[in-house]
Amino acid sequence: MCGIVGYVGPQAATPILLEGLSKLEYRGYDSAGLAVRDGEKPATVVKATGKLKNLMEMTDDGRALAGNCGIGHTRWATHGEPSRTNAHPHVSGNCTGSGSGIVESEVVGVHNGIIENFQELKAKMERHGYHFYSQTDTEVLIKLVDYYYHKYKVGPLDALAKTLVRVRGSYALEVMFKDYPGEIFVARKDSPMIIGTTAEESFIASDVPAILNHTRKVYYIGNLEMARISAGNVTFYNLDGDEVQKEITEIKWDAEAAEKGGFEHFMMKEIHEQPKVMEDTLRKYIAGEAGARSIDLSEVGLSAEDIEGLKQVYIVACGSAWHVGMEVQYVIEELTDLQVRCELSSEFRYRKMHLQPDSLVVLISQSGETADTLAALRMAKDKGMKTLAIVNVVGSSIAREADHVMYTLAGPEISVATTKAYSCQLLCGFLLALEFARVRGTGNMEEKYNYYLEELLSIPAKATRVLEDKERIQWFASKFAAAKDIFFIGRGLDYAISLEASLKMKEISYIHSEAYAAGELKHGTISLLENGTLVIGVLTQEDLYEKTISNMVECKSRGAYLMGLTVFGRYDVEDQVDFAVYVPKVDPLFAGSLAIIPLQLLGYYTSVSKGLDVDKPRNLAKSVTVE
Repeated sequence: MCGIVGYVGPQAATPILLEGLSKLEYRGYDSAGLAVRDGEKPATVVKATGKLKNLMEMTDDGRALAGNCGIGHTRWATHGEPSRTNAHPHVSGNCTGSGSGIVESEVVGVHNGIIENFQELKAKMERHGYHFYSQTDTEVLIKLVDYYYHKYKVGPLDALAKTLVRVRGSYALEVMFKDYPGEIFVARKDSPMIIGTTAEESFIASDVPAILNHTRKVYYIGNLEMARISAGNVTFYNLDGDEVQKEITEIKWDAEAAEKGGFEHFMMKEIHEQPKVMEDTLRKYIAGEAGARSIDLSEVGLSAEDIEGLKQVYIVACGSAWHVGMEVQYVIEELTDLQVRCELSSEFRYRKMHLQPDSLVVLISQSGETADTLAALRMAKDKGMKTLAIVNVVGSSIAREADHVMYTLAGPEISVATTKAYSCQLLCGFLLALEFARVRGTGNMEEKYNYYLEELLSIPAKATRVLEDKERIQWFASKFAAAKDIFFIGRGLDYAISLEASLKMKEISYIHSEAYAAGELKHGTISLLENGTLVIGVLTQEDLYEKTISNMVECKSRGAYLMGLTVFGRYDVEDQVDFAVYVPKVDPLFAGSLAIIPLQLLGYYTSVSKGLDVDKPRNLAKSVTVE
């Protein structure tokens, strides 16, 4: 989720670029770089790995790099490890991208997004004599621009347009051309970008905070649009090269609202970040190439000897993290010989139960500061039990005090209703389950270990596919925004998914929502159904599908309106339900990672339809640090 900035004007560009990058560093801090031009001279490129302060030191806080036109980038690595070579800006030349210095290349650029077909494009460019110095998709994009610029002898806008129609993926792209000093050319699809102006200056950034100190007058460049930017002037174009007229907007948001990356709410932004952060979390703990992968828990510090000696696992958490634990409990028990108990932190710490020696207590908390979970951790340690924390915040209290720590790479999560942190916690739980099974020799791991790892690694791309169908969810949510009651039902893992889906609905839409194990409906709950009551059945577990469908039909016969959530290929569900939602197939043990996304969207769009404050629901806080 990299950040980009740009500046053209009478002032020195480098200090302005560095200031803008500092406001965007939350978007990535694997590396950072600048490309600055001083009049007709070629661009000078400076890159540094690590945090932005390293780049600031290299440029003497901007004083060592002259020029009044430049672009900058702060990176969250997607393609290629964090390194100086892979850092942006990238150049069209063959040998000048690995470090810093004067660049004679025709094209220099930075990019936020992912180019999905970059390997195919790279192979094409290599056939045309291009050589690549980095592992990034961005270098491929810049060299493709260079290719069309020279092959067709066209201007920068035409070169960009010819490039972008051949690209699959997302991009916020800034490019400088050697023959066009004092100008920056940009293009956008899906990734955020805004352009600010004054009478003599122009600014480019991923988010508004990067330029708020200089101007509050901004343009929002649309999807599949380009712009030509000089000092105080911006002209917009579509991919056909036709000029597009835009109205300027004056920013009146506070700083927090201005960091939503082009999304209306933080929650929607964080829902869309899930494919990326799930990929990051998986790659952190899965090593090796296809066919020879393995889970690496060396950073966690949990040894094979520790795992072999376990007699029981307790999973302790609150709220959504407890729902993660419920789902992980099913998976561990499916794959291993271990007994697992999933406990609410607030109950675990007070219950007078016999705690099995040689047990592992797994504590899950996004913030690492949840009061009840922290207290449960301390109680477990007092009783001599090993503890492992799954947390998102480095250096948090739970992370510091646990014997072992497994960090999620969800990044900052601002919306109170968790989405991406929940998804990353779930994947960490799945990884633990697989490693427990491998070490203990259970779950047919000799044959299925690599299969399971490939299935996990397929989830981020499949999550992206789920997000592409969000308009149907939006339409459906608007139909039931006035509902009084909504019931979610499922069996086994689908019941655990239903628990989280119900919480998402109630906490941000304020609609009374409950989750039930489908088999329990006849034991009282079905009496609550009225004509038109929405019942949502989660149907990802093949062996329980028919049982849950039967329970849903019982609800329909009593006037309920049915929504069914299942996997692609199970189209017979439409014979029984009023509205069907599908997610890509993945091994049923991991289906919750995909099934939860449309249910997050359902809660979000229901809240939006009601005009509520999605990110700050009443009476709730992000981190519960009191009992």
